[in-house]
Amino acid sequence: MKHQKTIVITGASSGIGRATVERFSREGWNVAATMRTPEKSLELQDLPGVRLYPLDVTNEKSIQQALASIVQDFQQIDVVVNNAGYGAVGIFEEASQEQIQRQFDTNVFGVMNVVRHILPYFRKQRSGMILTVSSVGGQVTFPIYSLYHSSKWAIEGFIESLHYELAPFNIQLKIIEPGPIKTDFYGRSQELIRNDAITDYAHYTETALRNSNAAGSKAEGPDVVAMAIWKAATDKKRKMRYPAGGNASNLIQLKRFLPNAMFFAIVRRVIEKK
Repeated sequence: MKHQKTIVITGASSGIGRATVERFSREGWNVAATMRTPEKSLELQDLPGVRLYPLDVTNEKSIQQALASIVQDFQQIDVVVNNAGYGAVGIFEEASQEQIQRQFDTNVFGVMNVVRHILPYFRKQRSGMILTVSSVGGQVTFPIYSLYHSSKWAIEGFIESLHYELAPFNIQLKIIEPGPIKTDFYGRSQELIRNDAITDYAHYTETALRNSNAAGSKAEGPDVVAMAIWKAATDKKRKMRYPAGGNASNLIQLKRFLPNAMFFAIVRRVIEKK
């Protein structure tokens, strides 16, 4: 009898996480959809093979409890998707220490927490895959996203280095790099940084925010990222990075091959246009 695979997805209540739950359910997988408040997303339980679990990536006890429950329910975990995250957007000088800490607690330390607690299971199995949703913003930067970019660049370095350590245990790590995607990232999952005591940046912030949000509003939906996650989980390749969305690969290639001054000028032209 063929083993029915099990995937764990963090941040599964909306956007990319929800689209990934739906994708893997359609493909016949067991899906452990985790989120901070599963009682708000009970309709996901109606999907074939889907079970909901409370999990807060900033709370290690909740991670331990969720993983233990998932293993008890499904016997084995094959893939973990680190998807939970959000974007702090605004001028760095205006950010409070609490906002900086929160960005890293969720996007960096939250990923590390989940990875640290899944590894004993995967080492025991001598198999497993960890897919981490980073961003084109893990290789390319734009104005007013310094906190978000720094968290994604940190994760890219963490995953790339960690994959050497885990290869002897047949544990594979891959990174998903969405470009602009039409999700709550430009709404509910976005935290605007404001400091009324500093006014010098007001016009710049307004212009950059308008132009970046306009790009998000015209972007593809989260299904294109769910497809990239599905491909990464099933293609049996030793490839590490999977750009997702029409502009993702192009942006990364432009940054890689153009001189910095030329690439920065392109970014300014797009984000700073009046």
